[in-house]
Amino acid sequence: MSQKTAIVTGGSRGLGREMALSLAKDGVDVIISYHSNKEKANELVREIELLGQDVIAFPFDANDHTTGQEFIEKAAAYLEKKNGSPNFDFLINNAGTGAYNLVADTTEEQFDEMMNVHLKSVYFLTQAALPFLNDSGRIINISSGLARFSLPGMSAYAMMKGGIEVFTRYLAKELGERKITANVVAPGAIATDFAGGTNRDNEEKRALIANITTLGRVGEIDDIDGVVAFLCSDKAGWINGQRIEVSGGMLL
Repeated sequence: MSQKTAIVTGGSRGLGREMALSLAKDGVDVIISYHSNKEKANELVREIELLGQDVIAFPFDANDHTTGQEFIEKAAAYLEKKNGSPNFDFLINNAGTGAYNLVADTTEEQFDEMMNVHLKSVYFLTQAALPFLNDSGRIINISSGLARFSLPGMSAYAMMKGGIEVFTRYLAKELGERKITANVVAPGAIATDFAGGTNRDNEEKRALIANITTLGRVGEIDDIDGVVAFLCSDKAGWINGQRIEVSGGMLL
């Protein structure tokens, strides 16, 4: 079996970091993107190298979709040099930030940032990647439970994630002839530094989340990464165009 390679955007920290590690533990080589923290990215590179997998990190600013093209070009050139082919197998669109603003308070600048980061950059980075994605490859887009249920202050973010879920279904439809699957993983509330880290650090909010989650707790990073690794495995080849919410049963 030929060696598989995954691209994970936003791979230097949080969910993306654990997704990259989980894939590496499954024997997959990894290319990650980072926004500005090269030191954190290099820490992950060293950790994955210790697992015996090839790995490299390149910069990508999700607020500027043109850097997605540059990121893919660098990844393809790296793979061409390493493997003799610029192609890869799995694309995990994870990079993102959060912004808490009520509808009445959201500025155009804040709205545009959410659109650029969570919708436009994902669309055009995926477009740039398609020529290099192997047939029978996988695309996994990260959405949010907030595309199903509504919590005040997250409207702009959630709207863009809703758009990503529609985009994913179109990818699945259009790429079927190439046997490429496209699916959504939609985490619920996870204890990371996302959106100021309140799911991790604010005990009042954590108690609220636990109360509205059927499994009775806040999600942890390692609740998510295994789902992404599964979708990249041979066992998940017949799952296509689907939204998999990983929320412990929030607001059922």
